[in-house]
Amino acid sequence: MIARVSRVGALWSRLWPPTLLLLLLIVIWALAVYSFDLPAYLVPSPSAVLAAARERSDALMWACWITAQSAFVGLLIAALFGVAGGAIIASSRLLLRGAYPIASFLQMVPLVAIAPLLVIWLGYGSPPATAAAALVALFPVLANTIDGLRAVDPTLREVFALHKAPRLARWWKLELPSAVPGIVTGLRVAAGLSVIGAIVGEFVCGYGGDRAPIGMVVMTAMRESRTDLVFAAIALSSMVGLLLFAVVNLIGVLLLRKWHPSADTLSP
Repeated sequence: MIARVSRVGALWSRLWPPTLLLLLLIVIWALAVYSFDLPAYLVPSPSAVLAAARERSDALMWACWITAQSAFVGLLIAALFGVAGGAIIASSRLLLRGAYPIASFLQMVPLVAIAPLLVIWLGYGSPPATAAAALVALFPVLANTIDGLRAVDPTLREVFALHKAPRLARWWKLELPSAVPGIVTGLRVAAGLSVIGAIVGEFVCGYGGDRAPIGMVVMTAMRESRTDLVFAAIALSSMVGLLLFAVVNLIGVLLLRKWHPSADTLSP
């Protein structure tokens, strides 16, 4: 019982500062709109945004679901390929010198420039948005996996070499557990980026109608000068990002508790 109360207290101590700050920002936003008499097409009031969200609640909820699916699948693809690719690249100096710069270069190419190609290759709808999310989220996972695998304590490497441990056993029992904190950090960054990638992909390859994703809801609302609906869609997309971050953070804490002693210090 005492342990449960302690956990609830620890959770509340983490939740109340951002919640209080968010409420304060909403109050400042409302006061600024009413004090400066800002037009609704420029900056809508919080009440107008809430009214727009209620008016289009069904369409917005469906849009969130579609975008969340694209972002989650893209994040999952980025996690699998990022960890696997990072493990392969980190295993060889030659691969590290050859493949890592190319991966860095691909990360610098603007997603908006790549999105039309994804439409040509994958068509319209969710597949290109998922691919865009995976492309954006891939590099943080890849880079942090490589850094984590190459940061293993040399003394521990020597111990495994002394006992003539097989390469796979050395990777599974030494290198991967040591790299878990870095991988979790990369996944936390990738969680937010996957939502950004999915929405940017939807700007180019999405579709309209009652079941349009968030990207197309934003584009349609902008054409109709419905800034209140744009704000509502942006707020919901932020909620999708927070949900993905929470899922990744929970998985990360579980992994760190199992494989790494720094779980308490790395979980936010």
